[in-house]
Amino acid sequence: MSDWTDCLDFGVSIAKQASETVLAAFLLQKEVQLKSSPADLVTETDQRVEQILISAIRARFPLHRFIGEESVAAGEPCVLTDEPTWIIDPIDGTVNFVHRFPFVAISIAFTINKQTEFGIVYSCVEDKLFHAQRGRGAFLNGEKLQASGQEDVKKCVVVTEIGAERDDLALSTMTSNILRLLQLPVHGVRALGTAAVDMCQVATGGADAYYHIGMHCWDIAASAIIVQEAGGVVMDTDGSDFDMMSRRVIAASSTSVANSIAQVVQAFPCRRDDEDPTRCVCGAAGVKGE
Repeated sequence: MSDWTDCLDFGVSIAKQASETVLAAFLLQKEVQLKSSPADLVTETDQRVEQILISAIRARFPLHRFIGEESVAAGEPCVLTDEPTWIIDPIDGTVNFVHRFPFVAISIAFTINKQTEFGIVYSCVEDKLFHAQRGRGAFLNGEKLQASGQEDVKKCVVVTEIGAERDDLALSTMTSNILRLLQLPVHGVRALGTAAVDMCQVATGGADAYYHIGMHCWDIAASAIIVQEAGGVVMDTDGSDFDMMSRRVIAASSTSVANSIAQVVQAFPCRRDDEDPTRCVCGAAGVKGE
């Protein structure tokens, strides 16, 4: 099982099974709780789907570890080790889910030795299954994916999100980033409300780039390898190597486009996912001047 195909096949199977729980609740009224901000929502379905996924994986692979969005919210550590680790977002796009906006995904990544071996993103309402395995390509419902290869940022459709951060600095930074991109100009800026599905649009060639600051590792771990295996590039917003724990990402059709976006986009301070949550975040690391 050194190529981890057995784990991938199992992950695809349980993602489809768990989607039944998502779809059964999609049109119902939800009881909503807040986490870090008024836009950071959680429902009972988020928690139930994560429990379904982790219980199934643990029964099959009892020695494997987990990083799950709702588990971390409940106080579990967010630490990526060399051990086989499943990184899970049970419902990526919870705000969409609450409002019945039809872009809602289950995202599952698998890492070993801190390297992602495969990623699965299942857009439940659309019935679109994206997956990729390291060195074996990326696929949508079994059809091979290829990024657009666009080299000119001025000919790009760029996807991004405002996200859950609602403090003045975060909001002003995110909106000014969009303004600067439109002034390049790019062909357009889009948002679907789910980072995982957003990034997968780059893998399909339907979008040419995606960037975001403030999301979490469970939002992007799976879709990052899907973009890479489709021939795209993934990096930090400061132009350095991609680090899923940094909470900053650019995914693009080409290195040229990624670098062009990195020159325009500014970051705001946000604590790394694997950082001590009691530590004060001071200063905007990676922020570039106008």
